[in-house]
Amino acid sequence: MKILIKGGRLIDPASNLDRIGDVAIANGRIVHLGDVGDFQAERTIDASGLVVAPGLVDLCARLREPGHEHEGLLESELAAAAAGGVTSLVCPPDTDPVLDEPGLVEMLKFRARKLSRCRLFPLGALTRQLAGSALTEMAELTEAGCIGFSQAEVPIKDTVVLSRALQYAATYGYTVWLRPQDAWLGGGVAASGAVATRLGLSGVPVSAETIALHTLFELVRATGARVHICRLSSAAGVELVRAAKKEGLPVTADVSINSLHLSDVDIGYFDSAMRLTPPLRQGRDRDALRAGLADGTIDALVSDHMPVTSDEKAVPFAEATPGATGLELLLSLALRWARDSDLPLQRALAVVTAEPVRVLGQALGSLAASAGRLVEGGVADVCVFDAGATWAVSADKLASQGKHTPFAFDRTGFELPARVRHTLVAGHIAYSAE
Repeated sequence: MKILIKGGRLIDPASNLDRIGDVAIANGRIVHLGDVGDFQAERTIDASGLVVAPGLVDLCARLREPGHEHEGLLESELAAAAAGGVTSLVCPPDTDPVLDEPGLVEMLKFRARKLSRCRLFPLGALTRQLAGSALTEMAELTEAGCIGFSQAEVPIKDTVVLSRALQYAATYGYTVWLRPQDAWLGGGVAASGAVATRLGLSGVPVSAETIALHTLFELVRATGARVHICRLSSAAGVELVRAAKKEGLPVTADVSINSLHLSDVDIGYFDSAMRLTPPLRQGRDRDALRAGLADGTIDALVSDHMPVTSDEKAVPFAEATPGATGLELLLSLALRWARDSDLPLQRALAVVTAEPVRVLGQALGSLAASAGRLVEGGVADVCVFDAGATWAVSADKLASQGKHTPFAFDRTGFELPARVRHTLVAGHIAYSAE
């Protein structure tokens, strides 16, 4: 279908584009930006007063398939992605069975393509069954469609195994995605501090993150492997990443919407909605994460989407399953961070479009040149949203099968900015509020 998006505010952080204009789309590509001439459209989208931006790229979203279909189906979670303006997402390998076999990866990507709601980029397991002992066949998994390798939430205890994994990845140019968490110190349910002590909850100290980072950076120095640090949670961690980047180490990092906006005091009186991984830390950590995202120390903002059932949250805090829905909140919380930090809209969009694509790099293949961008000849992955709208988050407004979020209106009392009106993936209308 030939589609004309007419009269919107075109914003592309990658090229510093910010002006009123039209977007002409044909054969899944953007054929004209700005002045579209006598382009004959089969459908016209009136974007007057709306922002036309690249589709969002989310570097961490669990879709719960295969193995956890009672918590989320591929259909429901990709529909949630489209409703949130997300056109590309990365999913960790901790499914059931684990993504450590090429056939499983190919099946997942095939199903996602059939749904035509969002581009799916799986991470392969770094070790078989995420057990931390035997390495997977990374070359075969890459051929099947994996864009990197991860241990998800399971740290590797044996440093020899981690070193060999990084050596192998460095040899073939693969990126290793790791959340910095010491296997022995990271077993608590809340961040160590006054709140955890008062509530009697087992704590996870900041040193659980910093020890893992120190170890990882030493191995990066030794191997030259490219590493992406997933979901930083502490001020000390931000400083270590800042120093590593200044040194020139090939590392990138992201932070979740939860850690960017919440702190341990939001746990309140054992609110299980705040049972998250990584655990919410103190206000000073949240402020450091915000500053790190603003100055580029942290490259990208992620939804950390993980739908869970009501039964998994309707238990004591320490027994609740960590996780929250986030795909539909990513755009709104990026804009709220920018507003609170007195940053322009273009910067808010950069951390969920151009910067995540830079993290993914050549793993995107032919998409690397135009994903997360508005560029003539590039893929027509587009998000059209109303930056002036506000909405109260509630279960009935979420397309995700997971309805639990720390940002629900009945919990916070505040509305979120921006509402997605249309999402296009490869020129196909994946979502329309109309």
